[in-house]
Amino acid sequence: MTTATTRHADRRISPVFLGIVAVMAVTGWAVWSDFSAGLGVAVFLFVTSAWVVSLCLHEYAHARTALHGGDISVGEKGYLTLNPLKYTHALLSIVLPVVFVILGGIGLPGGAVFIERGRIRGRWKHSLISAAGPLANVLFAVVCTAPFWLNALDGVPLGFRFALAFLALLQVTAAILNFLPVPGLDGYGVIEPWLSHKIRRQVEPYAPFGLLAVFGVLFIPEVNYAFFDAINAILRGLGVSEAETYCGQDFYRFWQTGGPCESVLNQ
Repeated sequence: MTTATTRHADRRISPVFLGIVAVMAVTGWAVWSDFSAGLGVAVFLFVTSAWVVSLCLHEYAHARTALHGGDISVGEKGYLTLNPLKYTHALLSIVLPVVFVILGGIGLPGGAVFIERGRIRGRWKHSLISAAGPLANVLFAVVCTAPFWLNALDGVPLGFRFALAFLALLQVTAAILNFLPVPGLDGYGVIEPWLSHKIRRQVEPYAPFGLLAVFGVLFIPEVNYAFFDAINAILRGLGVSEAETYCGQDFYRFWQTGGPCESVLNQ
């Protein structure tokens, strides 16, 4: 009886996560109804809280898949509660991704939960555990873009439409960046089980720097332009225009007053 109670507690959704969801819901309503005196502030809070929710779901997907793969320790670590404060690197998993969004509008992934890989048998299971996180971002992107590719935007306020478009951009960038076969990112985790022991040992020292290396490369203008051209092409295929994502980011940066998209709402 005690064991069952403990396991149930390990999987109970954290009040911290529910609080973040509540912020997302309230600010989303504020954006939709334009109740907020400043739309930009509401968009900022809505997109940021929704982005943190997606980060929690990303890490939860890793942990849940690991649980079914054989690592029961994820429950004891609190990963199944969706509490971002339980992550091994809360700074990397939550704070830095939010900073990246504020500074550059990039959905850069954070640090993953700690999985005890020794408990898991089978290369396919290891690959699936690594892939589960970015696949959660893909699903989140599908949900965000659903009104666009379903042509269900009638009656949707422009401010909310722009916020959804920018949030979709963050999810798509997170999914693509996560799937890069760079040490330290999930994409490398997908292929790592299939590499020789020698190659894995040679690559291992570079894993802590993979995320920073990707961020640095994205600062190269030519790479940045090519990357976002690809992102915008994907979003166009999902019915989201570049103008909509641009306006979403424009409102998100509410501290930059007098953005070009404010006049669109007044038309």
